[in-house]
Amino acid sequence: MKKAPGRGAPRRKPAAPKEGEASPPAIIAAIPDAALPSFADLGLIPALLDAVRDAGYTSPTPIQRQAIPLALNGRDLIGLAQTGTGKTAGFTLPIIQRLLEGNHGGSDSHRVRTLILTPTRELCVQVEESFRKYGRHTGLRVTPIFGGVGVEPQTKLLRAGVDVVVATPGRLLDHMERQNVVFDDLEVLVLDEADRMLDMGFAPQLNRIVSEVPRFRQTLLFSATMPPEVEALARKYLRKPIVVQVGRRSSAATGVTHAVYPVPRDRKTELLAELLKKDGMDSVLIFTRTKHGADRVVRHLSGMGVTATAMHADKSQVERMRALEDFKLGKIRVLVATDIAQRGLDVSGISHVINYDVPQQPEDYVHRIGRTGRAAATGDAFTFMAPDEIAMVRSIERIIGEPIPRISVPGYDFGSVAGDLEEVRAAPVSVSRRRTGRR
Repeated sequence: MKKAPGRGAPRRKPAAPKEGEASPPAIIAAIPDAALPSFADLGLIPALLDAVRDAGYTSPTPIQRQAIPLALNGRDLIGLAQTGTGKTAGFTLPIIQRLLEGNHGGSDSHRVRTLILTPTRELCVQVEESFRKYGRHTGLRVTPIFGGVGVEPQTKLLRAGVDVVVATPGRLLDHMERQNVVFDDLEVLVLDEADRMLDMGFAPQLNRIVSEVPRFRQTLLFSATMPPEVEALARKYLRKPIVVQVGRRSSAATGVTHAVYPVPRDRKTELLAELLKKDGMDSVLIFTRTKHGADRVVRHLSGMGVTATAMHADKSQVERMRALEDFKLGKIRVLVATDIAQRGLDVSGISHVINYDVPQQPEDYVHRIGRTGRAAATGDAFTFMAPDEIAMVRSIERIIGEPIPRISVPGYDFGSVAGDLEEVRAAPVSVSRRRTGRR
């Protein structure tokens, strides 16, 4: 196992910005697909190329093509891309390489050299799994830190020494206040899904955490959207960052086919039952607005003989991880979740995402449906629209820049509302294709 460097190891120190300086980020043009056709062209070391190959990946995604070389060069970076495009590997791969190349020998003790902040436990686990997948032969130690589980096991791991901490802000602050972790030697800070962290009210926690990390560091910010709040965050924490952007801001995944089902609110469950009888509904993720709504849908589906489980904030971390694992393995056909699952839920083969309730924030639609059609795959996104949700659907259409086809199911729709509904007498499972079996 390679040894971690001592505290006297040389470190790259970019010129410090003047106090209060807030230079606008630079934006670079997308790199053409043909320019960098393989991971080998990105400057990754052989050990990482082997790990990528072992994981079954043959070519980098557009966001990886742009982000990895810049991150390897030590630049501060803002990565903007729709969910499911490979942003996680876009920062884990160059970070692992940086940590390995910085190992010059010295102390045997591990020290925190990289901190990744995520908004949810599920995303925290996903990022940790990515580090383990690509760095399993490197000797680097990575520890996930999140709430909902005991503090003591995490305390032991942190005090034993780790190279990489992946954490949610609240639990990390608990450990910092207990003096279980310090960041004197931090080299890289990553803010993953920054827009979601701000949506969840983590701005004060982020300010407290960043105030305790070294000023001389590389900072990477990844996000699916770039509202003004995230731009302000970037100006505050990043040094003259380069922005790499794939697709339009707030754009929906390109491999997803959309459809809206007009239906009275009190008949949504009946319509759901009808759709789940169709062929091709192999692995279905359903979003509800509330925890009680998720439990209610699961009870109804279980009564029909459909294997389903709920995932929301009232479930313990163990219950949530078990539900997710069963869904990944195909032991359950339907996972009903609140918006805690709209980010960080990386499950291959989700055939359908169903918005049982229309999201109140139109940007959340992009994140919800991004759970299907991931990594160039295809999927279907269905939205149940009650009469009082028509305005919310129209807001979603403005965000994604295109109208969503309406599918009118005989016996279920509530009729044409101000010309909003397009009558389609069939109710196919897939608007443009059918599939059999899990991908």
